[in-house]
Amino acid sequence: MARYTGPRCRLCRREGVKLFLKGERCYTDKCAFERRSYPPGQHGPQQVRVKLSDYGIRLREKQKVKRIYGISEKQMRKYYEMATKMPGQSGHNLLQLLERRLDNVVYRLGFAISRAQARQYVNHGFFKVNGKNVDIPSYLVKPGDVIELKEKYRNNPQILESLETVARRGIPSWLELDAENFKGVVKSLPTREDITMPIQESYIIEFYSR
Repeated sequence: MARYTGPRCRLCRREGVKLFLKGERCYTDKCAFERRSYPPGQHGPQQVRVKLSDYGIRLREKQKVKRIYGISEKQMRKYYEMATKMPGQSGHNLLQLLERRLDNVVYRLGFAISRAQARQYVNHGFFKVNGKNVDIPSYLVKPGDVIELKEKYRNNPQILESLETVARRGIPSWLELDAENFKGVVKSLPTREDITMPIQESYIIEFYSR
């Protein structure tokens, strides 16, 4: 599946929940979801009362998580297959893998206002991991990894602005930010409690295992 390049706010309206895909705009009254919380399209308002089937509920949950993390169907299925082979609950494993993506970690540390922006930074080689250049957004970090913004990008006004607003979003307990030195450390693997988005991961596992 090709990467989605259309209006981000349509995705939130489609899923019926704020996905915080546009950074600070999502916290203001300019947020389209606040003004039009019904699904997009000509018949959007009438769809509010439509009752989904069990399949539909699980499909929408899977689509929601794909959109939150900005990944394709092929990537999502790959993470599902990895999660089912790991010890522990498959649903928790799936979310842990998604959280460990480098683009997500860059966003969680506050270097970007959205995961889409973080992915762009990683693709353009803004960051090092353990002193080595890494430009792969899907790179999975592990405990002890140090994520560092390259020195030549430290005066980037968008990154500086994003770091100023990080207090609003907060930083998960499994990460540690050294804003003064533009570094972040992965202290541990993320737990289910670290993921605050309204996600029913069991529905995703059921969708793929049907």
